[in-house]
Amino acid sequence: MARCEICNKDLNNARKISITRSQVSRRAKVKQKANVKRVRVVVNGVPQRMNVCTRCLRSGAIEKLK
Repeated sequence: MARCEICNKDLNNARKISITRSQVSRRAKVKQKANVKRVRVVVNGVPQRMNVCTRCLRSGAIEKLK
């Protein structure tokens, strides 16, 4: 599993709730993966490939190479 090299985001533990007949019946543990993309970015004027989550791309924490 890839990890964001900017904010170190990777796996998240959560609970999946299945609902039947308007009652909460079961809770199962699940692991949610971060939305990580391998993109070309510019770091200190040097283009390189990094694993970056989409939140960092949207916020402008890193400059994507076009």
